[in-house]
Amino acid sequence: MGMTMTQKILARHCGAQHLEAGELIRASLDLVMGSDVTTPIAIQEMERYGLNRVFDPNKIVLVMDHFAPNKDIQAARNCARVRAFAQQMGIPHFYDGGRMGIEHALLPEQGFVAPGELILGADSHTCTYGALGAFSTGIGSTDMAAGMFSGTGWFRVPAAIRVNLSGQFQPYVCGKDLILSLIGMIGVDGARYKSLEFTGSAIPSLSIDDRFTICNMGIEAGAKNAIFPVDAVTLEYLEGRVSRPFTPAEADADAPYLCTIDMDLSALRPTVAAPHLPSNTAPVEQFAGQRVDQVVIGCCTNGHIRDLRQAADLLRGRKVAPGVRCIIIPATQEIYLQAMAEGLLETFVQAGATVSMPTCGPCNGGHVGVLSDGERCVSTTNRNFVGRMGAKDSEIYLASPAVAAACAVRGVISAPEEVI
Repeated sequence: MGMTMTQKILARHCGAQHLEAGELIRASLDLVMGSDVTTPIAIQEMERYGLNRVFDPNKIVLVMDHFAPNKDIQAARNCARVRAFAQQMGIPHFYDGGRMGIEHALLPEQGFVAPGELILGADSHTCTYGALGAFSTGIGSTDMAAGMFSGTGWFRVPAAIRVNLSGQFQPYVCGKDLILSLIGMIGVDGARYKSLEFTGSAIPSLSIDDRFTICNMGIEAGAKNAIFPVDAVTLEYLEGRVSRPFTPAEADADAPYLCTIDMDLSALRPTVAAPHLPSNTAPVEQFAGQRVDQVVIGCCTNGHIRDLRQAADLLRGRKVAPGVRCIIIPATQEIYLQAMAEGLLETFVQAGATVSMPTCGPCNGGHVGVLSDGERCVSTTNRNFVGRMGAKDSEIYLASPAVAAACAVRGVISAPEEVI
């Protein structure tokens, strides 16, 4: 019996010739990542057990993004603690201030992720990096502490679900609609501790930004990781970013899968996930006409340049509807500069939107867009749980950048075609 992409990567990192789902392994790590929220707890655990070194300072990345720039005194204290830890341990890859970005966009952009690598991050959306053919998964702060010290991690080898993609996207349909549709099909626990492995004839047509979005939300179906095969699109993105050698993993022809889910991209419509689960999905038309108080476009799920271009196409020459707050959040400084060079930021400001610095911001109810009682937000972020963005009775509808921009213009939930 062959192995999946995930099994092959894990096997390489634990020195095994063959792995099967369910095996417990200890594997070496290529990278450990933490944020301003999770790293302080990891530091606390290291101090508790007297761990006074890290396995390799160059293989740790610390990103201040959740409550940064600091929104309050505690956020400032957390960042200060991580800043001091990075200096003490000689960790060069500390991102703060003008170097900051949202971690799941920043790490690939800065060349920290390569195909075939094994990456742990103390944030559930670390699964994003599977877009580049890496095995990446989220962990807790205690596991982060252990990983930073030992350079290894314990894993139960996940079984895999194959998602076979065919066809081509229709206008105003993108990777966000694909992953929302998939989560709607299998539920928020439909891939619990499984590997979501994407294959099929449609793969070459998916942009790298679409792949980032799809893998980012793998955790919303309960997946341990999500992963794409490495192809010309992947290699083009990596060019100029990653100079170290890497070895992509390719699934064997007889790789074992629990099941195969076939998805025809041409059959997908702009899709929305209504409160209060990412699986509560339906075509946007089902929710048409509902009032919108706020729109958020960006963050780690849809803050890449292609996402901002989609939003700008809908906002160009139009105005944000009266009574609607539209917040644009480029995911990194590099993306911010590219959007500026392309005139996208001017388009947003002229339309009446607010352009934020790169930060997680409102996605987790942090800052730059927290919701008040009873407010409704259409957001390109990844979770719409109760109270996720603020008041417990506020509502979050997850959507693509095109749908979110259409909602901003019309002031009600709308399909992109309604503003063209």
